[in-house]
Formats: sequence, C-alpha cells, structure tokens
Amino acid sequence: MASTPGHSSRRTAETIAVGSELLVGGRSDSNSLFIAEELSKLGLDVRFKSIVGDDESDMVAVLKTAVKRARVVVMTGGLGPTVDDCTREAVSKATGCRLARRRDAFEMMQTRIAQWGRTPNKGQLRQGLIPAGGIVLPNPVGSAPGFILPWRRSTIVALPGVPREMEPMLVESVLPYLKDQLRRSGRTAYHPRTRLVFHTYGLPEADVDAKLRGLVPKRSPVELGLLASPITVLVSLTTKPGVAAGAQALRRLADEVRGRLGRWIYGEGDDTMESVVGRLCVEKRKTVAVAESCTGGLIGHRLTQVPGSSAYLDRGVICYSNKSKTELLGVPSELIDRHGAVSAEVALAMAQGICERSGVSVGISVTGIAGPGGATPNKPVGLVFAGLHAADGQSIAKEFRFHGDRTVVKQRASQAALNLLREWLLGRQSS
Repeated sequence: MASTPGHSSRRTAETIAVGSELLVGGRSDSNSLFIAEELSKLGLDVRFKSIVGDDESDMVAVLKTAVKRARVVVMTGGLGPTVDDCTREAVSKATGCRLARRRDAFEMMQTRIAQWGRTPNKGQLRQGLIPAGGIVLPNPVGSAPGFILPWRRSTIVALPGVPREMEPMLVESVLPYLKDQLRRSGRTAYHPRTRLVFHTYGLPEADVDAKLRGLVPKRSPVELGLLASPITVLVSLTTKPGVAAGAQALRRLADEVRGRLGRWIYGEGDDTMESVVGRLCVEKRKTVAVAESCTGGLIGHRLTQVPGSSAYLDRGVICYSNKSKTELLGVPSELIDRHGAVSAEVALAMAQGICERSGVSVGISVTGIAGPGGATPNKPVGLVFAGLHAADGQSIAKEFRFHGDRTVVKQRASQAALNLLREWLLGRQSS
C-alpha cells in the first residue's frame, strides 16, 4: 500500500457490488454504504461505487478500472457455491494470480457446513479457491471465506454479499489489516473523515434545506448532506479527508444545525425513533401499549427491535377489523358507524381501550387507509389518524395525509404514531 501518484496518494477507495439481481430491481445495494462509512473512519475516501452483474468478463473489466484509480477496492458478492458466483475467477483473471485451493479456507468452509449437519457439495468446494498471494478471511457466520489480495498499487478485498456475513468480516478482519498497513506506511497522522448525523421529523426535505441554507460557507472543511426517506430527513455533516481544521468547524456547525432545526431533530447518530422513545420511557418510567389497525403490527415490531424494550412495552393488539376493535378494545360499534373506522374518534377510543385494559401509562393507536383500495371521496388513500390516551385521562388525536404506496404509508403511519408518543413523553403535547 505504498503511496503512488495518481490514486493511492489521494487515499481513494472504491466499492464493487456483484450480482445481477442488483441491476434488475427487487434488491438494493446496502453494503456499499456500510463499507464507505467504515473506510472513512480510517481516512480512506470512497470516490467510486460500481454495481456489476454476474458476467465474469464484465467483472474483470470493472475491477481493472477500479485498481487503476483506487488504493483499496472492496468487492461484495459472488463468493457463493453456485455457477454464477465467479468473483474469485474474475479477480484471478484481472490480476493474473492463479486460483489455488487453500487448506485454511477449505477447513473453515468444511467446519461451518458440518455445523449445519451437511457435507460440502461440488459447488461449495469452489469456495476454498483463493488467488495466489491472497490472505484468507474467516467468515464467522456463513460458509464462504473472503480474501485480501495485495496487488501492485492497490489492495483488493473480496467479501460475501450477505450483509450479516460481510459486516463482521469487514470490521473484524479487513479494517484492522488496512489500519496496520496505514500505520506501516507512516500515515497515522492523516486526518480521517468524521461524520455527524441528525434525524428530523415533521419537515419536508425542501423546508429542512431552506432552514440550513447558507450554513456551510464556501471552502469549508465540512460538507453538508441531506437524505430524505419515507420516515425521516437525515442531515449529515462530514469533514473532508486530510483537513486538520475539520473537527473544530464540525463542532461549530453541529451546534448551528441544532439551533436551526430545534424540535424537529428527534435523534442523532445511530438513533431511531423507536430507540429514542424507548430511552424516554425508561428515563420517565412510563409503560406503553399499542393498538394497530392499518400498520398491522409494525409499531410493535419497531419497538421490540430495541434491546430492553420489555421494560416499557406491555402489549400490542392488531385490530384490523371493526369487530376486533369492538371486542378487543371496547370501541363502541355506534362510534364506528357514526364516524367510520378511519377517524379521530375511533383512534382515540382505540388508544383509550388499550390503555385501560393493559393498565399502562399510555396507549397509542393508529388507524388509516394504506391502499391501494378502501378510499372514499372524503377519505383518500394515505389518510391516517394516530391516537394517544394517558392514564391521567389526557387524550390526543392527530390526522395525517400521507402519499406513497401501501408499504410507504404503513412506514409513515408508524413513524407518526411513535413521534406522537415521543412528543408526549417530552411534555410537548396539549390535550
């Protein structure tokens, strides 16, 4: 990993995601985002990202281009046992390093498959093939070993495409190797990228952008980024690599972001809406129960994704039909007949019913029309009501008009209900 003009002196990196399924829809490449984040902590700047199908010649071409412009090239995918898994062969052809069966790779693979009560088949035996000069990377989860291949001016890394396999291999094996190489090259004084992330709710991306306009001056050592998703607008501040003044500027700009966005920021860093709600419940010693209609259990699922959620989440009820709302929550059938199941009145009754039946501090509810059917002239697809009822008698209902397909409406409805709970926990809601 010696410094050379043209690419490695700029400490550039590139990711290559392998898999035809990434090109035809149905699956997205999340690995490159994780890899870029981790490499940036070492001061490696991911400048390029490629996605290539399972054609070996295409993979060779992409890899040859990558090693000309990047110091570190991380490939994910194509290490499995099937005929279209040809990353090993592509690396071998691109570099001229012949494939050879490595005993350590074969034994790792054989041990893992034996733990599953099976013996390796012909395809799985290929997973023990590693380009000459490659360093075998153990796979703590799956059967496919990865490898690191120092080659000419670059370091080629090949990892499985399954995120739960790739991520620990990158963190436990690849990053320590790269860090050691940087130390040996005498580049430990380099200033890596630092990134701060703010999660917002309640403002569209255009409004967030307007509030932050002019925040970062020209020639600043910090870059501002916005990323909208169905449930949040993410604001990021990232220092430019190699700039010593970046850390001080980052702290100053972070305080400015907090001041400009204020209550619309619900979390920072790795926070999620559900983790923030959970933390507040623990701090304030509150318990929660959930009544869900259109979200079909999504709110409960998100809450239970947080370790330790049993300390505050009591129960959840999926009451999809009108009958279930009446039988399980005590919502009067006359109320449903009068206002409709998708209404503020029914949302409040659902929240009150789950709160009183469970004896918790607060009950939350959601009812709506996720689509594509079920709409009326007065109640369009995307109409959602979130309700909250506290043990002290406080009740709140909010109306939302979401756009998007069925999945997106459900995601946004769950976020709205959790945010309603967050605001209540912070004492921001009026009755």
